[in-house]
Amino acid sequence: MKKLVLIIAALQLFTSCKKVDSLTQFHLDYTSSVVIPSSAGINLPLNLFTPEIESNSESEFAVNDTKKDLIEEIILTQLDLTITSPTGGDFGFLKSIEVYISAEGLSEIMVASNTDIPDNAGAKISLTPTNKDLKEYIKKDKFNLRLNYVTDEVLTSDYHIDVYTKFFVDAEILGQ
Repeated sequence: MKKLVLIIAALQLFTSCKKVDSLTQFHLDYTSSVVIPSSAGINLPLNLFTPEIESNSESEFAVNDTKKDLIEEIILTQLDLTITSPTGGDFGFLKSIEVYISAEGLSEIMVASNTDIPDNAGAKISLTPTNKDLKEYIKKDKFNLRLNYVTDEVLTSDYHIDVYTKFFVDAEILGQ
């Protein structure tokens, strides 16, 4: 009987810890835009930089009742690219794409990629995140994204693309 009571107590404690943990977990979303220019070359790696993205991390953390020094980890969970122009455009022109993050004083690292983009990809594609801890990048006031891509078709017009990122943030519980 004592063992049963201990097991039930342990399960309740474990369940309550998970509930408390979820109170210090939240998401940060950022959207930026880039333009892939029309080109004459194919099968060449090209780079494209987003404008600096202001993280507003201090205010985002405050809204979620935490501070920079209490952040345990920040993981990129979603990175989507959506063509906004030309109308009817699709990502079939891409062979592969990698996205890198950089911030002042930190080395650039790859955060997501898609290396097998089908010819019928459509106007929106999702990249596979690397699951690296990016807290030092997002805690900065600003960060940059660099798109390294290879086309397998000649582009006859510029492609305007929205870059959507979603980061999972996990902060320490009560500063512990």
